[in-house]
Amino acid sequence: MLESAATTFASLFVLGLAGYTYHRYYKYLILRKMSKAFEPGDPVLELAALEKGLPNTILQGDDQHWIRHAEQTKIDAIVNGTDQGHYHLLVGEKGIGKSSMLLHAMQKVAGEGISMFEAHADLDIFRIRLGKALDYEFHEDYIGSLFSIKGPREGSLLDIERAFNKLEKVALKRRKAVGRPLVLIINSTHLLRDDDDGRDLLELIQQRAEQWAASNLVTVVLNSDDYWVYERLKQYSTRMEILPVLDLPKDQAILALKQFRRRYFNEEELPASEILTEVYSRVGGRLTFLNRVAQSSDMLRTCDHICQVEKTWFLNNCWILGEDCDDDVMNQQKYASAAMVLAKALVDKEKATTSSNSSDDRTDTLPEIPLHKAREIMTRADFIKSYDHINIFTIDAQAMVRADSVPMQRAFRQICNEPGFEEHLKATLDRIAAIESLGRTREIVAKDLITGKYTISGRSDQGDGIVVEVHPTQDPK
Repeated sequence: MLESAATTFASLFVLGLAGYTYHRYYKYLILRKMSKAFEPGDPVLELAALEKGLPNTILQGDDQHWIRHAEQTKIDAIVNGTDQGHYHLLVGEKGIGKSSMLLHAMQKVAGEGISMFEAHADLDIFRIRLGKALDYEFHEDYIGSLFSIKGPREGSLLDIERAFNKLEKVALKRRKAVGRPLVLIINSTHLLRDDDDGRDLLELIQQRAEQWAASNLVTVVLNSDDYWVYERLKQYSTRMEILPVLDLPKDQAILALKQFRRRYFNEEELPASEILTEVYSRVGGRLTFLNRVAQSSDMLRTCDHICQVEKTWFLNNCWILGEDCDDDVMNQQKYASAAMVLAKALVDKEKATTSSNSSDDRTDTLPEIPLHKAREIMTRADFIKSYDHINIFTIDAQAMVRADSVPMQRAFRQICNEPGFEEHLKATLDRIAAIESLGRTREIVAKDLITGKYTISGRSDQGDGIVVEVHPTQDPK
């Protein structure tokens, strides 16, 4: 019996020691793998190089393939760890070049100490992408999981919290060894849903970002196209810095067009300056539009096509149906008419402010209206975020509302200047008001009345309402 007991205890001791050793090794392996995720080289840089057809080399400031924004210096300082003690929110319209600037800054330091991934509305997909960026498996490869059952502790937010706990340990070691913080870039943050799950995730990220910024452990960079992300973070932010990214000014936009033409066509003689100026007046300084125009043999025709696409997008989402619209489309017509009213206000303001300027200069600054005034003009406060999300209007970090782009402002101008537009808009608004009035009207039906004439009168019932009385005018015979 003693021999059997000793054998059993020895077996249990060896088994427990092996399990404990594996557990400690697994924790060490997790931190080691996550540390390697921040070593030079990043899959995001490789994918970006393949997409652009360029070698994955460190780009210089005067590289012929790069159009430099004024905000690039600030972004470089954030990404290379020089700018510490804050976390950052990049705000700008779609296609303005925010992600490209981040990738360019990453290439300058070969991605060392940086991890970047794309956000997603689904929390499970967000969790997987975060795990891929940090090389963290969320204990899914842990052998001990074979002998456990998932309980109420499991969940995407809990897994994201565990990943941030491990990242904090890695950042502490790196801080002692290197002296610079890690950089975690979350791209397309606006794709998170503006619901309870999305707001909980954003709050979790902000709490960690505040703590890490205070201790210089990790610099979190959030990249967003929509204003609601800033509005949500603003409530609890103390160390957040806003970096608005704007369209290129006229001189830089024309220079970008020239560089794009050299890249795509190897042109020795570039188009005339009058053509380049006209391109800028039609599409503005948005890099995605300039790049598309520069690839075309007929640039002005491509400009017109871009403007027509933006106009069609606006009309498909927000066209008004006039006085004959059915009451079943009431909610949609409220949404569309509010957009048309705001577009007309922007066009009217443009006419008032550019009457003394040439048409070429009015694209330098698009007309804009404060957010609270825009809501007052629309008589609705809830629609503007949706317009921002579908890229019709945009709200900048100073809470100013304007058209999403120069082609969209041109679309507003063309629509509002069409003959009969104001009458059509007024008829739609009148129809909406009439439908709302009908919805507030109640019909009173009197039953079992004998033939004759009656008098209907009303009196106040001590301020609680109106009492309606029905009296026969004369006694029936």
